[in-house]
Amino acid sequence: MTKKILVVDDKTELRTLLKSYLTQEGFDVVTANDGQEALYVARREKPNLIILDLMMPEMGGYEFMRSYSREADTPVVILTAKIDENDKVLGLELGADDYITKPFSPRELTARVRAVLRRAEKQTSTQEILRFGLVELDWAGRSTTVNGEPVLLTPSEFSLLATLMASPGRVFSRLELLDRLQGTAYEGYERTIDVHIRNLRAKIEKDASNPQYIETVYGAGYRFATREQG
Repeated sequence: MTKKILVVDDKTELRTLLKSYLTQEGFDVVTANDGQEALYVARREKPNLIILDLMMPEMGGYEFMRSYSREADTPVVILTAKIDENDKVLGLELGADDYITKPFSPRELTARVRAVLRRAEKQTSTQEILRFGLVELDWAGRSTTVNGEPVLLTPSEFSLLATLMASPGRVFSRLELLDRLQGTAYEGYERTIDVHIRNLRAKIEKDASNPQYIETVYGAGYRFATREQG
């Protein structure tokens, strides 16, 4: 099935370029020129992935993510001229799955898009249901609950949690987790795993500052607990 991508950018030339390139790569592409129009298009077209600029008139990328994340867990790749790491981290904290900074190579963007789509679909465990303590992850249903209450995770957070829960006690380095999620570990991007972990802890841990499920192994990476803390 052809994957549909929504490209959101206020620059007509860039939208046209990306639509042409991604169409040649086999994707079905729709576009919007700001966040407000993107909300309308996304609700109508239900894209499999969104490529999103941050700085736009009417409604910027941050505002779009805050609004649309309440409605769907569609993967988002941030496309931005901003190079401040805080901007990238904020985007990831709002639910973005990856980011790429302008100027960029269309080939790299396509590789990132394919990687994010793969990890949104990839089954990380042969078990359909993973349970530990109060946390339950249903792979087939793409859902997660904590103490019976549903928890909304982004595709990246869901895949990361499934990877960790499928191998409790195993220590994963940041690069290894990034490779598991994206299919390719881009050097320099492994710290984005820290953002996803922080988001996950905020959603599944009773006390994110004293986690009982996702443990930090200093100097090594992260692991899922093998036993509940008292």
